Amino acid sequence: MERGDSSYVLAKVLEAFCPCPRDLFFYSLFFPGLIVCGTLCVCLVIVLWGIRLLLQRKKKLVSTSKNGKNQMVIAFFHPYCNAGGGGERVLWCALRALQKKYPEAVYVVYTGDVNVNGQQILEGAFRRFNIRLIHPVQFVFLRKRYLVEDSLYPHFTLLGQSLGSIFLGWEALMQCVPDVYIDSMGYAFTLPLFKYIGGCQVGSYVHYPTISTDMLSVVKNQNIGFNNAAFITRNPFLSKVKLIYYYLFAFIYGLVGSCSDVVMVNSSWTLNHILSLWKVGNCTNIVYPPCDVQTFLDIPLHEKKMTPGHLLVSVGQFRPEKNHPLQIRAFAKLLNKKMVESPPSLKLVLIGGCRNKDDELRVNQLRRLSEDLGVQEYVEFKINIPFDELKNYLSEATIGLHTMWNEHFGIGVVECMAAGTIILAHNSGGPKLDIVVPHEGDITGFLAESEEDYAETIAHILSMSAEKRLQIRKSARASVSRFSDQEFEVTFLSSVEKLFK
Repeated sequence: MERGDSSYVLAKVLEAFCPCPRDLFFYSLFFPGLIVCGTLCVCLVIVLWGIRLLLQRKKKLVSTSKNGKNQMVIAFFHPYCNAGGGGERVLWCALRALQKKYPEAVYVVYTGDVNVNGQQILEGAFRRFNIRLIHPVQFVFLRKRYLVEDSLYPHFTLLGQSLGSIFLGWEALMQCVPDVYIDSMGYAFTLPLFKYIGGCQVGSYVHYPTISTDMLSVVKNQNIGFNNAAFITRNPFLSKVKLIYYYLFAFIYGLVGSCSDVVMVNSSWTLNHILSLWKVGNCTNIVYPPCDVQTFLDIPLHEKKMTPGHLLVSVGQFRPEKNHPLQIRAFAKLLNKKMVESPPSLKLVLIGGCRNKDDELRVNQLRRLSEDLGVQEYVEFKINIPFDELKNYLSEATIGLHTMWNEHFGIGVVECMAAGTIILAHNSGGPKLDIVVPHEGDITGFLAESEEDYAETIAHILSMSAEKRLQIRKSARASVSRFSDQEFEVTFLSSVEKLFK
C-alpha cells in the first residue's frame, strides 16, 4: 500500500483514534452498518407506502355506494363501546350529532365487544343513556382487545398498553379504512397509524391523558398511588428509573398526539396537560362531555323521601382510579365516630359499570372491605343498572359522592347536581376547576380530600337545615346547563368541522 493511498491515510487516522485492534475492527464496520441501516429504512418506507396505496384502493372500493357516488366513511375507535361510562356517552352523542349533520355518511365503530352483536350494543346505549341513533352504524369487531388490557402488563403498563393499541389499531385498519378517524377513548398511539398509513383525517377526544405531569410529580416525590407501588416509592433507585421511563414515555406520547388534526379535551384540567405534552394549541378545544341534564330536571328538588333517613350515592365505573375504597372508609368513619347528632338511618349505594372480570373482582374486594369495616349492611352495590333505576336512586339521594383524584371531568358529578343531590367531590381535576364552582356567587356543592374531610363534610351536610340544602340544590341545578347534550353537539360539530373540509 502506498503512503499516498487514501485507504492508507484512513487507516492511520483510525489507528490514531483507535489504538486497540478490536476498536479498529468496530470502527471499520461503522460505514457499512450505516449503509445497511439506511437501506433498511428506505425499504421500510417503500413497503409502508405500498401498503398505504393498497389501503387507499381498498377504501375507494368500499366507499362507493350503490348509485356510484363515493360515501364518506367516519370511524370511531372505541374498543369498550358497550361499557356504561361517561366515555361511552360521549361516543353515542358524537355519533348522533354527526348523523344529523352528515346523514349520507357511513358510520363505523371499532369495538372489542365480541360477546355481543351490534343490535345489543345499540339497545344497551338506549337503556343506559337514553340515546337512540337516527341512522345505522356498522360495527367492526376486533379480536385482539386483550392487547390493551392492563392485566396483561403487570410492569411497564403504560408502554405495554400503548404498543398493544398499535396492533389493535392495525387490526381495525385492515378491516375498514375510513376517511375520517376519531379516537374517542384515548389510544393516541393509533393516530399516526391511521394518518400516515391509512391516509385518514384524524381527530381525538381526550378524556384523560395517558400520562400527565401530575403522574410525574407522584413518582418524583415518591408518593404511593394506584399507579406507583409502595416498593418503588421506598427505593430511590427504582423511583429514578421509573421517572426516566415516564419522561421518555411522555416525550413519545407527545409525538404521537401531535399527529392529530383536531384535538378535543373534556375539561380545563385535561386541556392544561394536553397542551404541555402534545403542544398543538392551534387545533385544541375544550368540548365538555354531554350530560343528560334535561332528563333529571323533572326530579323535584325538595326532600321527598320514600324511606326514612338519608341515602348517599356514588356514580362511576368500578375502576381503580375512582377510589371507591375511600368512600367506604369515610362512610365507616362517619358511622363509627357518630359525627352526626342523633344520626338518622344512613345507606351508601355504589352505582357503576363493570367492563370485565378485573372490575368484577374489584367489586368483590369492595364488598370485603365493607365487611372488614363492619358496615356491610349499610352499603349496597348496583352494577350495570338501567337508566331508569339510576334516575330513581338519584331522586332519593341526599348526597352524591365522588372520590377520584384528578378526575378529568366527572359526568357522574354533573348528573348528581342536575338530579338535585348535594355533591361532595374530590378537591382536584375537573370537579374543582369546571363543575363544583360558585354559580352567581352561590355555592353549588362541596370538595374534600382525605377520609376525615369526607366524613366531616358529610356530617356537615346532614346537619344543615332542609332549607339550606334546598338552596344549594337550586344553585347546582342552575349551574349545569352548560353541560347539556345540546351544548355538546354545538361545540363538538364546530371542533370537528376541519376534518370534513
